[in-house]
Amino acid sequence: MNNFITRTLSAIVYAGLVIGGILVQPICFGGHPLLFGILFMIVSTLAVREFHALVGSDIKTMTYAMMSNALLYSTLYFLFFGDLIWRGLLVAYIAIMLLALISHLFRPQVQPIQSWGNLCAGQVMIALPFALMNGVLMHSKWLMLALFILLWVNDSGAYIVGSLMAKRKGGNHKMFPRVSPAKSWEGLIGGFVFDLIAGYVFFRVGWMGDMTLMNSLLFALAGGVFGTLGDLMESLFKRTLGVKDSGKFMPGHGGVLDRFDSLLLAVPVIYFLFVYLPTIL
Repeated sequence: MNNFITRTLSAIVYAGLVIGGILVQPICFGGHPLLFGILFMIVSTLAVREFHALVGSDIKTMTYAMMSNALLYSTLYFLFFGDLIWRGLLVAYIAIMLLALISHLFRPQVQPIQSWGNLCAGQVMIALPFALMNGVLMHSKWLMLALFILLWVNDSGAYIVGSLMAKRKGGNHKMFPRVSPAKSWEGLIGGFVFDLIAGYVFFRVGWMGDMTLMNSLLFALAGGVFGTLGDLMESLFKRTLGVKDSGKFMPGHGGVLDRFDSLLLAVPVIYFLFVYLPTIL
């Protein structure tokens, strides 16, 4: 019971921070949504720190990773919102990454290739997706909110349908028991159905902007598919390392990566397919 209360309260706080960060946007620094920018730069930095703690990075590599994350996030933040300061931040980001590489080469106690590879992997897998959220937000705060809700709906729908089907005779059919024992094919389909319903609702209430109904449904399905793949990717990562949770930052929910893993693939796909491509086609 105590664990349920802890998980529920944590989920409420988590949802409140995300929704507040998207909808409550104090405008500062030339018209930039400051609250969202600060909130998710902190979240992404904590996620990068968790990643490097899991792979066993030393304190110097972890420091370089957190600094690089903050600079990459800030670079894309100001780039998306049209502030030329992004150019200086990009130079600083490249300088930090090169400094990290040089530092690894001259530290005999560290395996330079593995350490540099972990640093780059954290930037591509974690820092970049979080930074791209600013591109979605710049396009439409309602689209960003819709994506978060779609990922929650997918997770909830998969859990509800998977649990119900598990009670029937014969149970449900596991997807990848070695990676994520709780996920089933029935739950996967159920999550997608819930997403399509949510996508239709978002279209009717006007959250999808000038998207057609078909594109709104494709948006919802893409969020569900790649959100699930992001979840599975993080599960495989944890299984490989022999850990249950990515960290203990959020009581009852594990670490930051455990809460935001579905964003890692969904955000880049949503940004490039539904924000970037329509502007150039």
